[in-house]
Amino acid sequence: MSTGIVVVGANGRMGRTISGLVAADPEYRLVGLVDSKEHLDALAGAGCPVTDDLEALLPQVPGAVIVDFTAPAVSLHSARVAAQSGHALVIGTTGFTEEQKNELRALAAKTPIFWSSNMSIGVNVLLKILPELTKALGDSYDIEMVELHHNRKKDSPSGTALTLGECLAEARGWKLPDVRCSSRDGIIGERPKAQIGIQAVRGGDVVGVHTVYFMGPGERIEVSHQAHSRENFAQGALRAAAWLAQQKPGRLYSMQDTF
Repeated sequence: MSTGIVVVGANGRMGRTISGLVAADPEYRLVGLVDSKEHLDALAGAGCPVTDDLEALLPQVPGAVIVDFTAPAVSLHSARVAAQSGHALVIGTTGFTEEQKNELRALAAKTPIFWSSNMSIGVNVLLKILPELTKALGDSYDIEMVELHHNRKKDSPSGTALTLGECLAEARGWKLPDVRCSSRDGIIGERPKAQIGIQAVRGGDVVGVHTVYFMGPGERIEVSHQAHSRENFAQGALRAAAWLAQQKPGRLYSMQDTF
C-alpha cells in the first residue's frame, strides 16, 4: 500500500522537489500541500488539497506522513500539530536551537517524529566512518571542516556541518560547543589542539559540499561529500517517511535508525 504524503513548505525548493518525486513514484501518494496564503495560487492544480492550515487538513488524511523542510518555527508548529493528531512527521529543517530540539524530543513521545540535518545516505555513512578515522589517526592530527552552500541558505554553519562536527568531537572526547571555531581574524595566536574549525562559504547555487580535513605530521587526509541535486535529500526524506509510518512514538528518530 502506498504511503500518503503531506508536504509542508510545498512551494519551496525542497517542497517542490519532494512533490515531484511523490507524483512519479507509485509507492507514495500526494495527499496534501501546505504553505503560506501568498503561495497557494502557485500550487493550484496539484490534484490534492492545498491549504495554509495543516491542523484543518490532517483529519482528512488519516495515516499520512507529514514531510517538512521549512524553518525552525514552522517545523515546530508542524510537530505540535502532529503530536495532537497522531500523524508521523519527517523534518529536514536545520538551524534548531537546543531548546527547540528538546521540544521536538518531548513531542516525539506523543507521535513518531524523525529529524535529520541531512537526508543523504552518503552523509549518514560518513557519520559512522569519521569517528573511526578520528580515533585511528590519533590526537596528532588537527581536524578542520569547510562547507559550501548556495547564497540563499540562512543558517551558518550548516546543520550537516554541525552534525558532522559533533561526531568528530565525540570521537576525541570533546563537546563541539567547547571546541568549535568558525571565525578567525587578526593576530589570534597558535591553533589550540582542542579545536575543530568549521568554516562556511556561500555563493551561487551550490547544493551542498562538506569537506573534513585531518592534518597531521607530513600528510593531510581529506574526506569530502558533494550533493549534486536536491533529489538526493528528497529521496532520503521519502525513504524515511515510508519507514516512519511503521514506527511507534517514544523518541526522536534519525537517519541512523533507518539503516
